[in-house]
Amino acid sequence: METKVCQNCKSEFHILPEDFKFYEKMNVPPPTFCPECRLQRRLLIYNERSLYKGICALCKKEIISCYPADTPLKVYCTPCWWSDGWDDLEYGKEYDPSRPFFDQLHELILKTPHAALQVDYPSLINSDYINAAGHIKNCYLIYTADFCENVMYSSLLVRNKDSADSILLRDSERCYGNINCTKCYGTHFSEDSDNCVDVMFSKNCSGCSNCFGCINLKGKKYHIFNEPYSKEEYVKKITEFRLDSFAALEQIREKVFSFWKSQPHKFMHERHSVNVSGDYVINSKSAKNVYLVRGVEDGKFCQVITFGPAKDVYDYTVWGNNAELIYECLGVGENARNVKFSFNCWPNSYDVEYSWWCVSSSNIFGCANVKRKQYCILNTQYPKEEYEALKARIVEDMNARPYVDKKGRSFAYGEFFPYDFSPFGYNETMAADFLPISREEAEAKGFFWREDRPSAYVPTMAVANLPDSINDTQDTIVDEIIECSACKKPYRVIDRELSLLRQLNLPLPRTCLNCRHKERISRMNPPRLWSRACAKCGTTIETSYAPGRQEIIYCRECYQREVI
Repeated sequence: METKVCQNCKSEFHILPEDFKFYEKMNVPPPTFCPECRLQRRLLIYNERSLYKGICALCKKEIISCYPADTPLKVYCTPCWWSDGWDDLEYGKEYDPSRPFFDQLHELILKTPHAALQVDYPSLINSDYINAAGHIKNCYLIYTADFCENVMYSSLLVRNKDSADSILLRDSERCYGNINCTKCYGTHFSEDSDNCVDVMFSKNCSGCSNCFGCINLKGKKYHIFNEPYSKEEYVKKITEFRLDSFAALEQIREKVFSFWKSQPHKFMHERHSVNVSGDYVINSKSAKNVYLVRGVEDGKFCQVITFGPAKDVYDYTVWGNNAELIYECLGVGENARNVKFSFNCWPNSYDVEYSWWCVSSSNIFGCANVKRKQYCILNTQYPKEEYEALKARIVEDMNARPYVDKKGRSFAYGEFFPYDFSPFGYNETMAADFLPISREEAEAKGFFWREDRPSAYVPTMAVANLPDSINDTQDTIVDEIIECSACKKPYRVIDRELSLLRQLNLPLPRTCLNCRHKERISRMNPPRLWSRACAKCGTTIETSYAPGRQEIIYCRECYQREVI
């Protein structure tokens, strides 16, 4: 084991023998930043949810983009970027050994055209307002999603239909307001549940149907707050709850949350996994310190792998889908292999290093916005032998003359892109969701913070004037601009949202989509682990439930004995 001091936060971190084995397999040096700072640096370039209006630099049409209008980047609309109307090698440059490699790569990134949205454009149908998504049909404002149809205001999705306002939802239909649910139907305001039908306000339930306000149930029917009812009594009680009413729903919500906290919680959210640590881990094996992952094997320090399998992966954030030998990457996936220090390289990408937004390419080093290319460095193509020789020379130069940012942090070969590469404000990125810090803290670390701009829309209705029941809601509500009760910003109810709420018999939301997203994120555990004692046996456990939280936390053995 080796102990190091992080360049960024100055805290100590440890590199274990199994880590050195992985670094040797990948032919990379060990990191000089701690795991959390490495995650923060990756997330800092991932703007998932902040969308802006702009103008395509090629066709001059108005576009929706994840880059603001004042970005220094050249931005093309998605049809133009994916077309053959421009040549990615036209922007190529020769490597200059007298200058730091990262300076040259950053110049190339600033010069090459960027796609307005991070989407698999050929696979989209009637889904213009989405980002970080592919194989999508009739969806609106969804993010980091694959294979969804008629889904709205949600993120971290795989194969869902007719659902809204959820996060970490998979293989589900007609669901609303859920967190971390899989294979559910007609399930609303529920968390950490799977294979449930017609379930509401329930947590950690599996194989249940017609349950309300429950927690830790397996294979149960007609239960309310964990108490059994006959079918007739259950239907009568649910009717009395008046779930079509916003006021009634808010009262029930507080009672549900209080009841959940009175019951034991397993130390981590995990299903069907072996030899794992972290949280929200599904179908994984030998995966340590991972967060929001599915199908990871032999991995460490990975997050938001929504789509397995992913094997032999370290410091890997977002995606999966048959990825192997991935190190210090973000947004890499779909049959990717042997990819290092790269962002948004997919599908079928292999032997890729230090590349930014490259599609179906292999044997590339330090490229930006190229499609279907081989043996390229800085967007210049070489014969194979010249490519290998020049790549080796650049690696030597990166180690001999590393890039140093304005805070004195050094970036030699083996480190992800420097913080300076991010075109986004900290508050625009996924870093703000999972590693929130204040503006003052961000700027002290040298991170950019984007000013919150006022909306061009003026509210026409206050939430106090919204109908309490969905049954009293008129079609004209879609013409109103509503003032969010939390942030006071305007939002709207769209036709398909109103239709879904009527089908589900649920009232209109009182907050905007961003405030609803923040509330869901606040209910999830963070990507951090603490040491605390099991509330039952006193055994020391490593958990993402921070000390001082009100939940009753059990170790695996005590939870299985008492709950399952």
